[in-house]
Amino acid sequence: MIPFLHLGPLTIPTFGLMVATGLLVAAYVLQADFDRRREGFLKHGYLKESKEPSHHDEGFLIIGVAGISGLLGARLYHVLESPREFFADPWPQLFSRYGFAWFGGFIGGFVALLFLAKHYGVPVLEFLDVCSPAAAVGYAIGRIGCLLSGDGDYGVPTTLPWGMSFPNGVAPTTERVHPTPIYELFIWMLIAVILWRIGKRALGGEAPGNVFCAYLILTGVARFLIEFIRINPRSFFGMSNAQTASLVSVLLGIALLWRVKSSSQKTAKAT
Repeated sequence: MIPFLHLGPLTIPTFGLMVATGLLVAAYVLQADFDRRREGFLKHGYLKESKEPSHHDEGFLIIGVAGISGLLGARLYHVLESPREFFADPWPQLFSRYGFAWFGGFIGGFVALLFLAKHYGVPVLEFLDVCSPAAAVGYAIGRIGCLLSGDGDYGVPTTLPWGMSFPNGVAPTTERVHPTPIYELFIWMLIAVILWRIGKRALGGEAPGNVFCAYLILTGVARFLIEFIRINPRSFFGMSNAQTASLVSVLLGIALLWRVKSSSQKTAKAT
C-alpha cells in the first residue's frame, strides 16, 4: 500500500488526496443534477438565474461547505467513540490525520446541507434529493484512499483469491483480509447510478424525497452488511457502532418514504 506520496519535500497522504478527489467528482455530479433540474427550480422560483452558464456553480459551493462539515463531523464522531482516551489527551486525537467515522461525516454534512437548502431557497427534501447521488459517488471514491493508506478499514481474514494484505499500511497486517474498501467502491457507485435514475422521475413531477429516502435505505443496508466482515469492535447487541447507525438510517429512510408516499397520495386525491 501507499499511505504517502513523497514529491520532493512534500509528503501527501493518499487518503486525503482521494478524499479531495472524491469531493471534486461529487461536485461535478451535483452540478449536473442541479443543471438537469434547473428549469423546474426556476419555474418554482427556487434559484436565481444567471445569464452566463459558467456562473452555475452551486455544486462546487455545496460540496465545499458540506465536505468540510462532513470531515469535521467524521473526525469528531470517531474520537468520541472512545471518550476516555479522547478526554485523557484530546488535542493529538482531534488533529490526527487518521480516523474518520462515516456516520459522523453524514451528520456533519447533513447539518450543512440544511443551511445550504435555506440559502438557495430550495425545499429541504428536493435539495437532499439533488445531493444524494453526489454523496454516494464522493463516498465511493474516498474509500480508495482507505485502500491505498491501509488505515484499518479492511475486513477480517479470508482465503478468497482476491484477499489482500497491508504490510505497509497505516494499520499494517500481513494476513490476507477482505478488501472492504473495494467492495464499498463498487457498491456505492451502483447506488449512485440507482439514485440518479430515480432522480429522473422527479423531472416528471414526482413528489420530492424519493431519492433521499433511497439513499438512506440503500447505503444503510450496504454498510450494515459490510460490517459483518469488518474488524470494528461490537457494542450494541453485538453490532458495531456503524451497524447501529446504519440501522437507524434504514428505519429513518423507510419512515420518511412512507410519509412522502402518504402525502403524495393525499395530494393526488385532493386534485
